[in-house]
Amino acid sequence: MIQPIDVGAIAGGTLRGYSNQILTSVNDHDVHLSIMDGPYFWHLHPDSDETFLVIEGALTVDFDDGSIDLLSGQLLTVPAGMRHRTRPLGARSVNLTVEKANATTVECEAPPSWPESS
Repeated sequence: MIQPIDVGAIAGGTLRGYSNQILTSVNDHDVHLSIMDGPYFWHLHPDSDETFLVIEGALTVDFDDGSIDLLSGQLLTVPAGMRHRTRPLGARSVNLTVEKANATTVECEAPPSWPESS
């Protein structure tokens, strides 16, 4: 028999640092639980859109031309090929992230408009 996934319990077990684990797969996409207390590196996915749904805290998504802040309950899709970086807005964020299974992640340099340490 299938069983529910207790996202809150999993998130509660990761209090510091960065965690990204696949919770389930839906058709040809994976649903990840991402927990972070610091910024992720600049990157893009050439072969997949990436959708973020904030479930705890708040998340900032940085782009070449600015940033978007997402609050708990808000969702944003980053189109395939778009350079971006995620970081918690506050001490920590917990997010569901959906992307194609085995999506390629390409690490990028920060855009010229962003200082390296930001």
